[in-house]
Amino acid sequence: MQKLGKREEQIMQIVWKLERAFIKDIIDELPEPKPHYNTVATMVKILTEKGFLHAEKLGNIYQYTPVVTLGEYRKQDVAIIKKKYFGNSFSRMITHFAKEENLSDEELDELISIIKSQKTK
Repeated sequence: MQKLGKREEQIMQIVWKLERAFIKDIIDELPEPKPHYNTVATMVKILTEKGFLHAEKLGNIYQYTPVVTLGEYRKQDVAIIKKKYFGNSFSRMITHFAKEENLSDEELDELISIIKSQKTK
C-alpha cells in the first residue's frame, strides 16, 4: 500500500467519514478556499488508480467508496512512523507518547490495562 500525499489523505479522510461520496460531497467537506471541481476530480481519479477508491457509475456521475479502510491505512502509517522514528521499537514509541502527551491518570490506566490484556493472549 502506498503512502498518500497530503491532499490525497485529506480526500480519503472525507470519503472514510462519508463512506460513499460524489465529487461534490468531497468538495463540500473541504475547508475554504475550496479547490476547483476538476482539481478534486483529478485527485479522486488518482486515488482510484492507486486502488484506494472504487468508482461506481450512477447515471452519468460516479460515486466513490473506499477500498482501503481507515484502519488498514492507519496500521501502515503507524508502522512507518515506528520504523522511521523509533528504530521499529513499539516500546520506545509508546514511551515517547506517554512522556510527550502528558497522559491523564485515566489514560495511563487504560494503556496499562491494554498492555496487561495482551500478555494473556
